Amino acid sequence: MQIDDVVKIVSQGLFLVIKLSAPILLISLIIGLVISIFQTVTSIQEQTLTFVPKIVCVFLGLMLLGNWMLTDMKDYMVELWTDFAVYIH
Repeated sequence: MQIDDVVKIVSQGLFLVIKLSAPILLISLIIGLVISIFQTVTSIQEQTLTFVPKIVCVFLGLMLLGNWMLTDMKDYMVELWTDFAVYIH
């Protein structure tokens, strides 16, 4: 196994992590921003108000995007395992 192979595997893995986590993080960011704007407009200073809407929206996002996320992870693992003989040398 050459250094180029290791770099390729690691870069593909890191890109996959970023690609799969980005939608969920964006959902959480947008909901947090909307709740913060609502708190600023209404002068509500409750710190725990953002948790429940974020949790619900992230859960809904995982339900909607979970199939796509698991399919991409499965495809990456299948690609790694099918090329396993190449990595041994």
